[in-house]
Amino acid sequence: MKDREMARACISGLWLLWNYLDQSHTISQDLPSPTGSYWHGIMHRREPDYGNAKYWFRRTGDHPAMEALAERANQLASEAKLDSATQFLANRTWDPYAMVDACEAVARNRCANKELLQRIARAEWETLFEYGYSRAF
Repeated sequence: MKDREMARACISGLWLLWNYLDQSHTISQDLPSPTGSYWHGIMHRREPDYGNAKYWFRRTGDHPAMEALAERANQLASEAKLDSATQFLANRTWDPYAMVDACEAVARNRCANKELLQRIARAEWETLFEYGYSRAF
C-alpha cells in the first residue's frame, strides 16, 4: 500500500456506493485530505444536507479529480437538453456547488434531468474512486 489515507478514502467511497452513509461518514470525517473532504461532501449531498455538503466542498478546494470529472460531465451532458439547474454541466470546469444545487432542484421537482444527474453522480464517484485507488496501491 502506497498511501493509507487514500485507501481509507476508497473504503469510504465503497460504503457510499452501497448507500451506507453512516459508515462512509465515520471514515470520511476523519480524513483531513481534500479527497476525504470530497467524499464527506458527497455523503452529505446524498443525505440530503445541502448546506453541509457545500461546507465540505469548500474544504475540498480545487481537487485534482475535478478536471477529469468536468470532461466526463461535458461528454455525458453534450446531447442533453439542459435546464437552468443543469446548465453548469456545459462548463469546462467542475462546480461541486452547482451539483449540490442541481440535486436539491431534483428533490424539489424543479429539474427535469434527474437521470442525467444520476449518471453524472456515478461518473463523479468513479472519477474520485479511480483517483484515490491509483494513489493508494
